Amino acid sequence: MKLVDDVQALLNGNPPLVQVLNLGPFEDFPQFAGALFSQFCNSDAIGSVFQSVYAEDSLLVEITLYDIAETARRNFEPGGQAATALFSRWVQAIMAHRVAHKLWVGGDTNLALAIKASCGRAFATDIHPAAQIGAGLWLDHGLGFVVGETVVIEEDVSIWHNVTLGSTLNDSGAHRHPHVGTGAVIGAGAVLLGGISIGAHANIAAGSIVVDDIPEGMVAVGSKACVRGSSRVSFVPTKGTPS
Repeated sequence: MKLVDDVQALLNGNPPLVQVLNLGPFEDFPQFAGALFSQFCNSDAIGSVFQSVYAEDSLLVEITLYDIAETARRNFEPGGQAATALFSRWVQAIMAHRVAHKLWVGGDTNLALAIKASCGRAFATDIHPAAQIGAGLWLDHGLGFVVGETVVIEEDVSIWHNVTLGSTLNDSGAHRHPHVGTGAVIGAGAVLLGGISIGAHANIAAGSIVVDDIPEGMVAVGSKACVRGSSRVSFVPTKGTPS
């Protein structure tokens, strides 16, 4: 696999980096993921879970590779995809969620919550394992990202740090958290509450508090946020996401 080969080449070309990250050679992506999370979470058991989950699900590997590629593209990451996989905590936070979500859907909810808690401490995020996140999420910086249980994030969404996708505490049932449409962009510090819908390609300005639906392709600004015209920002790629 090219990404794994590129990561290995980057490490081989920089012995001090190998010492800092304490990463040995690996043959495939599941082994790489396991080694990476063993170090970041200081737990060989967590690394084993990551390696096992990725080894059992080739589609999960494909989606994660797309997350990495899109983060490198949208973030102009120095060192390309290999450096993104090694150094971008926001990519790693989403990897952790994808593993936890896989466990949750498979019925191992306690292990899913354990992975969520352990990785949340490592990456300063709190993403419920039941939340559904489509391929190509760019979680820029990632710090302070909070996601409730019934959140749905569609493909190719871009979200900055300190964003909350939460409930109003007045809602109940299967749709008490936001549904974020394809290609939406959510600025730093925005708070989205309740079972609202954020339309495809909408923009949510930094610091906005959103409690109502935002139409497709519009920009919402303020507290309480209101529509202020058409959206202006998009990071959606020209080619499609994995099926």
